[in-house]
Amino acid sequence: MIVSHRHRFMFAAVPKTGTHSVRQALREQMGEEDIEQVGLFVNRRFPWAELAAIQHGHLSLRQVRPYLGEEAFAGYLKFAFVRNPFDRFVSYCAFMLRGGTVFQQRPRDAMAHFLFREPPEGHILFQPQSSLLVDDDGRTLLTDLIGRVEEMQASYDAICARIGITSRALDRVNGTSHGDYRRYYDQRLIEGVAARYARDLDLFGYTFEGIG
Repeated sequence: MIVSHRHRFMFAAVPKTGTHSVRQALREQMGEEDIEQVGLFVNRRFPWAELAAIQHGHLSLRQVRPYLGEEAFAGYLKFAFVRNPFDRFVSYCAFMLRGGTVFQQRPRDAMAHFLFREPPEGHILFQPQSSLLVDDDGRTLLTDLIGRVEEMQASYDAICARIGITSRALDRVNGTSHGDYRRYYDQRLIEGVAARYARDLDLFGYTFEGIG
């Protein structure tokens, strides 16, 4: 997550949505008063001990809200990027099994393992995207803007225009190698992802085929 006091925005970094590309671009606009929590490529921590102790930068807006204060939280532009959950789950599996050949050789078996046999419930990358962006009721989005991975550059350009900062072409950082997500699925896997990430599908308007 990035909190910019200079430009009055909060970027909630949802895992597997191109967050490091966005971070790199936003850092060029940050001032000394701005803060970031991140644990990959760059190691930075928020100035609040309880949050700094968390070993990643994928903090929820709910977690940061009490530390920032209600006035700043309400006044800062809050945004994030989201991704089709079906595509994101394929990316998650490919990422977790990187360095080997299991996913390339038996992708559906690997997906079924994470989805049904041993779901990594506590892993931040496995959590629904909405879990980082909603209020305590679990349904009300705290974000002012949502960008989409499927329209990454256009979304970033629009967000920068809203903030009032200069946009630039986003780099590709920390990507995983896999084909079109649709070819990895059978009906059982479709139903499994649809059940697990039902709230993401509903809140962000996705279907198996794309943006609904």
